[in-house]
Amino acid sequence: MSRIKFRRLDGILLLDKPQGISSNQALQQARRLFRAEKGGHTGSLDPLATGLLPLCFGEATKIAGLLLGSRKAYDAVAVLGATTDTDDADGAVLRQRAVPQIDDVALEAALAPLRGRIRQRAPIYSALKQGGEPLYAKARRGEAIEAPEREVEVHAISVTGRQQDRLTLRVECGSGTYVRSLVRDLGEALGCGAHVAALRRLWVEPFVSPRMFTLEQLQTLAEQEGEAALDACLLPIEAGLSGYPQLRLDEEGARRLGMGQRLRGPWAAADTVAVYGPLGQVLGLGRVDEGGLLSPQRLFVRAGGDAGPEPPAAQ
Repeated sequence: MSRIKFRRLDGILLLDKPQGISSNQALQQARRLFRAEKGGHTGSLDPLATGLLPLCFGEATKIAGLLLGSRKAYDAVAVLGATTDTDDADGAVLRQRAVPQIDDVALEAALAPLRGRIRQRAPIYSALKQGGEPLYAKARRGEAIEAPEREVEVHAISVTGRQQDRLTLRVECGSGTYVRSLVRDLGEALGCGAHVAALRRLWVEPFVSPRMFTLEQLQTLAEQEGEAALDACLLPIEAGLSGYPQLRLDEEGARRLGMGQRLRGPWAAADTVAVYGPLGQVLGLGRVDEGGLLSPQRLFVRAGGDAGPEPPAAQ
């Protein structure tokens, strides 16, 4: 096999992650297809899960943390009557219980405490780190684990389908929320236990109506139409910043910002602003204090000095 010659490449890929591989495995497969020197993903999806996994290449990796903290939506299939050690169908069954008759009133009573700002215990098989090591690594060694509780936000959770002992749930939540934990806790509230049988991420802000690409589609494009067609699947960095306040600089201001200088202007205070140059290209991220002083936080270095396009609407 010939050695891949990687290249400088900036952009965001909205990948439709397949079931059965980790987020990092999906990232590495896509990175090899694009021959991207640098890449990162924006929050892990379990191997069981499918759906939107935004991948950042090159300078776009500088906004991966912003996307990681964004609001997200999922469809989940919950199987009632069995709990597993992973809280999903990939794990070993720990306990089986009969599923009682559950009417709409009882179901809503069990769902209500799972909405809003809640305390949630992470699954023991999760990427959450404890003592610098992921919990799943400790669990695989058979260590006794006390999974931590933390506060998360669940904007919405509802039942969109029901068939025998299976519920289909629609969940909208903030960063750090485990849908597996929501399903586990719902099962306990119903008195029978539950685990996730299928999970699909629908969107991640600002990509609320995403055009996603599968690895198979990308492979076919690369083989049949070439690298230019593959690159056309990428969104510019600007697409990932559409939800943040925008600040425009003239040519002199852009030059000074590029040198790391702070600038004062008639700007509203904000912890994170997307700073654009005179041609509409995003220059970087900054912070504006109460006095209107802009401090550069993270600047983008474009390949070949490309000014970039006008900021597009999120896709």
